[in-house]
Amino acid sequence: MSIATAPDALLMRFQPKDTASKVSRATLSRLAKQLGYTRESEVLHYAVRKLADEVLPKYEVDDGPINAKQMAAIRKAAGPARGKKVASSLF
Repeated sequence: MSIATAPDALLMRFQPKDTASKVSRATLSRLAKQLGYTRESEVLHYAVRKLADEVLPKYEVDDGPINAKQMAAIRKAAGPARGKKVASSLF
C-alpha cells in the first residue's frame, strides 16, 4: 500500500503594477500567451529555471586552495619536466 503525497506548492501574490522585482498577473498572463503555455505556472517554472541556470554555480564547490602536502603529491605524480622551461606558473 502506497501513501500518496501532496505536491509541494508555493503561493504567489501578484502586485498591481510591475516593478523591478515583482510582476502583475497581467504580465504573467501575457508571458504565458507569448510563450505558448496553457498554464501560467509553466511560465513561473520556466523563469525560475532560467534564473537558476544564470545565478547558481554549475560545478560542485571545492574545499578551497590545496595545501603544501597536496602540492607535493601533485609534483611527485607529475614527475620531472621534459626539456622545456616553464615561463610562468599557476602556483
